[in-house]
Amino acid sequence: MQLKLLDSIDYTILKLPAHAEIPTFFYKIDTFKSITYTKEECSLVVPTATIETKDALSIDSNWFIIQVVGELDFSLVGILTQLANPLAENLISIFALSTYNTDYLLIKNRDKEKAIHVLSQYGHTFQ
Repeated sequence: MQLKLLDSIDYTILKLPAHAEIPTFFYKIDTFKSITYTKEECSLVVPTATIETKDALSIDSNWFIIQVVGELDFSLVGILTQLANPLAENLISIFALSTYNTDYLLIKNRDKEKAIHVLSQYGHTFQ
């Protein structure tokens, strides 16, 4: 699979109350960002340097992002498994996100070199 390191920015995952309004700083971000609402929570993924909220219930920083390059057809099976399994076998935790077009893996910065090495060993290539 063709992969790409997204930006060279440190990312943070924030947990907000389920009915929190989207923080105003979120609209100003012009790079990768994500927001997901469920009955239990609101999760944000944003560049660490952009955070301007004190409403977070939990904050976890020091993540980088790997993007699966290209648009993935919904009929494709096992895309995340091909990435997640080798990482799990090497004790590398992930936070996975999917969009309409493709998949993203957030991995802790401390595991960056090891993750790239592991995925490369399994035949994945990086742009």
